[in-house]
Amino acid sequence: MQVGVLSLWAKKLGCHCFSLWMAMQGLSCRPFSYASQQPMAIMPALFQVETGMLKLLNLLKDGRFHSGEALGAALGVSRSAVWKQLQHLESELNLTIHKVRGRGYQLAAPLALLEAQAIAEFAVGEQWPVFIHETIDSTNAEGLRLASEGQAAPFLVLAERQSAGRGRRGRQWVSPFAENLYYSLVLRVDGGMRQLEGLSLVVGLAVMRTLQAFGVKDVGLKWPNDVLVRGQKITGILLELVGDPADVCHVVLGIGINVNMQVNEQVDQQWTSMRREVGAAIDRNHLVALLSQQLQHELARHRRYGFAAFQEEWEQAHLWQGRNVSLVAGSTRIDGVVLGVDGQGGLRLEVDGMEKSFSGGELSLRLRDDS
Repeated sequence: MQVGVLSLWAKKLGCHCFSLWMAMQGLSCRPFSYASQQPMAIMPALFQVETGMLKLLNLLKDGRFHSGEALGAALGVSRSAVWKQLQHLESELNLTIHKVRGRGYQLAAPLALLEAQAIAEFAVGEQWPVFIHETIDSTNAEGLRLASEGQAAPFLVLAERQSAGRGRRGRQWVSPFAENLYYSLVLRVDGGMRQLEGLSLVVGLAVMRTLQAFGVKDVGLKWPNDVLVRGQKITGILLELVGDPADVCHVVLGIGINVNMQVNEQVDQQWTSMRREVGAAIDRNHLVALLSQQLQHELARHRRYGFAAFQEEWEQAHLWQGRNVSLVAGSTRIDGVVLGVDGQGGLRLEVDGMEKSFSGGELSLRLRDDS
């Protein structure tokens, strides 16, 4: 893990009385109940790298052969310990490692890992403190844990892999190692509920523009939180909140982008990736820097003007404008025609000749067969 050094008291409040309002905004409320992982000792330097598996990966990532003796010397362990770690990389991270007598060990393909220094080299403008994990249960969950422990916001949590990645409505987010981007930005919000209205839609716009900057074409938005390319999912967004949205709270902007993934049988819906769309591997460190820059710009606009300033441009990016849809909440289904979104980010539908607005994190929007 790479960490930035910061500290600030975070307000620890329950959120029962705000559950309904947050559901309307597409936000999930998470109490401070996570069992914190054992923290690393923070060094005076700005960033610190975990030893062990990440160090071994950094030795092998160039795709060249490395002898067991050289790897052991670099890690300060025996050759048998190196062998065990290599087996762990293959079994746990699904990496292919070639073993050739007399030459040593080689990754089947060079590996580009997330690195704080590389992100900083691409960055323009404000740079958020960043925590980079080899493996974490969920970057959103870790962001909430850090906020509960007093980590000052804004800060960023990244991971090479998630063991319990999640999307909207509790769905699993498939998170293979070092192929995609698992990105959680934690913000302190003290401007009241207005600062949260339409926030997830603004994040979607920022992601869409970032993908376009990398050459991804035919990308658009689906209300409320999906980014699609020709009907195939390329990004999911999950916002979670702790604290009092009427006073001071922390919101986690969770973003999962399919970056270099080309094959994955675990994904149970149509999907694509940046690499599939542009025909070349994407530098994820560059992606982190550009996405962060775009988010800074859009979030500043949102803080100043609210979602109403984004309404027209969001509707222009909405792939289902004018389409016949079904809005589903549990066993309830509402059929209508998409008119757009309102000034708070709610979905505007024409239902039985009348315009109605709908908001909610548990709502699912589907195209009707006659659309």
